[in-house]
Amino acid sequence: MAFTAIALLTTSCKKKDDPAPGPGNNNTNNNTTGIGEVGFEFTNYVGSNQLAINTDTYVTPANDSFIVTKFNYYISNIHVVKSDGTEYIEPESYHLVQHNLASSKHFHIANVPTGTYTAVSFLIGVDSARNESGAQTGALDPINGMFWTWNTGYIMAKLEGTSPQSMGTGKSFTYHIGGYKGQFTGVRKVTLTFSEPMKLAAGSEGTLAIKADALKWFSPNNISIAANYQVMSADAISHRIADNYANMFTLTNVLVSIP
Repeated sequence: MAFTAIALLTTSCKKKDDPAPGPGNNNTNNNTTGIGEVGFEFTNYVGSNQLAINTDTYVTPANDSFIVTKFNYYISNIHVVKSDGTEYIEPESYHLVQHNLASSKHFHIANVPTGTYTAVSFLIGVDSARNESGAQTGALDPINGMFWTWNTGYIMAKLEGTSPQSMGTGKSFTYHIGGYKGQFTGVRKVTLTFSEPMKLAAGSEGTLAIKADALKWFSPNNISIAANYQVMSADAISHRIADNYANMFTLTNVLVSIP
């Protein structure tokens, strides 16, 4: 199977304040016959360097040095947007990306109608419908360690590590960003616009290569590890971090396979 590069993109995400509804709500799918696929490939970075767990040292804008030991985030409610504004919405759209699990960084959406696509949007986190639906399975299974309680819901994204500036035990820092309702929700919507259209033909597969930059957690809202080494509840600090990580995604490439 040959691959044709459509475009090399450096479009950063655009944040919108209001999360999109969960799958099934306001669904604008106008074709239920699946004849293509769209794949997602996430690569985690810290600034300009690919993330290396437990080894490499990085520096925040506040001049705190740190090592990353864990980096997880939910990608959900994926919408692939056509040039005419209609959308294909992935059913049961919940994916947990875990840096230490390579297979979680690559997934596919099947049954995507052919057409010309110009953007993709998704949530960082888990929508309120699933937070209030009781015990879940798969990516939403509490066994994955991304869940607090039935009252507080899911951890939308998680960054852990060590830093000489931390006052935590063993110089650790822990950022578990959650909350699915109220002013301190950790859910954020991301929209990535293609610089060139992705033309999906029958039997073909489009692939979106996406960079996730963990350094974005620390700015533009200044987050100091020295001042905030443990964030594990939905509050003003976690809200600022969520506003930061809404900007951590960049679309770096779009490919279309030729069957």
